[in-house]
Amino acid sequence: MASDLLSIAASGARAARGALDVTAQNIANASSDGYVRRSLRIEEVSASGGAGRIGDISLSGARIAEIRRNADSFLQGEVRRTSGDLQRANVELSGLRNIESAVEQSGVFSSAVELEAALQQLASDPVDPSRRAAVIAEASTLADKFNIAASSFDAVGDGLRFEADAQVSDANVVGAELARVNLRLTRAGSGSSDRAALLDQRDQMLERLAGFSSLTTSFASDGTVAVSLGSNPPRSFVQGGTAGTLTSSVAADGTLSFAVDGQAMQPGSGSLAGASLALTELASTRGRLDTIAAGLADAVNNAQMAGVDLDGAQGQPIFAGTTAGTLRVVMTEGGGIATAPAGAGAGSRDDANLDALRQSLAGLDPAQKLSGLLFDVSSKVAGRDVTQGALETIASSARVSLEAQSGVDLDQEAANLIRFQQAFQASGRAMQTASEIFDTLLGIGR
Repeated sequence: MASDLLSIAASGARAARGALDVTAQNIANASSDGYVRRSLRIEEVSASGGAGRIGDISLSGARIAEIRRNADSFLQGEVRRTSGDLQRANVELSGLRNIESAVEQSGVFSSAVELEAALQQLASDPVDPSRRAAVIAEASTLADKFNIAASSFDAVGDGLRFEADAQVSDANVVGAELARVNLRLTRAGSGSSDRAALLDQRDQMLERLAGFSSLTTSFASDGTVAVSLGSNPPRSFVQGGTAGTLTSSVAADGTLSFAVDGQAMQPGSGSLAGASLALTELASTRGRLDTIAAGLADAVNNAQMAGVDLDGAQGQPIFAGTTAGTLRVVMTEGGGIATAPAGAGAGSRDDANLDALRQSLAGLDPAQKLSGLLFDVSSKVAGRDVTQGALETIASSARVSLEAQSGVDLDQEAANLIRFQQAFQASGRAMQTASEIFDTLLGIGR
């Protein structure tokens, strides 16, 4: 009996010591990112037989059956989904703000207004050299502003693509590491502390992947996970101990496309989706800016060809180039401005062709088009800003819910320390009592 009591008490001490270890881990990792609170499942140990009780079944103490992670797969999935949506909104909004700044800070709108004002001043005295020179100067300034806007767009696109490339590389690293964790999980003991640590790593890497692209996950009974990236349809990325390769490619207009092992993939959410959306908007905005630049050059040059300059020669183009980035002024002298109609003599004050040029520009209205371009981008920035704020609130709520469910409560852990310490002391006292009983029995035998 004493020997049974001794073994029972020893098993209780071992279980209490294990519980104290787990509690200590919880306290030590209370502020660690990705750590999920642990708890123990202790079960009774039964034994059969023994001296004088052949065939009987009796309790023989306790043992640690499992180290549990206090994780909720639904809440974890919500955190991954909402954080992916937030990352998409953050990257897209950042890109749109940079596009807005590129248009606004280039000063192209104000320069277009100044060119129209210079042409209006020239109309009051079409042979004035200073006013003709002012028109050429304003045209050069406008061309420079278009060039600056185009260069800024290049910088925005390069930045978005650079970041996307870095994130593609990171996603491949995380995928390879997740495949290694899968292999280790297949060898980890069920309910062990090592297994719990591996599951923490697995969930952290899934959350990191969700920051790049939308995920589809399938969990096996041994804790391993199969991951597919993107949507319509999802592409298999991690399967068992094997990880695929995510790649990106740049189209002629600067937009990005993605593939997993050569199969086209739409990110759906995450930073890669945000970069793709921002680059698509950049390509559209740049296309509109190029159209305005080309329209301006055509309108001015066509009007020039229809009239004669100050020397009575047929007017020559003022602008060259067909895009915002290539637009430039090729006329060097103000006397080359064709203010007079065809057939007029040298030094003519007839400004009929200048009036036709101004009417052509008024019909094109480049200043209004540039204003509309900036307004559209600014409106999208304002709309995405509202969306980003809402998604940030949703993602924060999802994380708070997960942390409330799986995080460490230091008050609870402090109570557990006392409880398990008392259990350990009680088991020690039971072992002492068993020893005293055994010594007493030996004394009786003498």
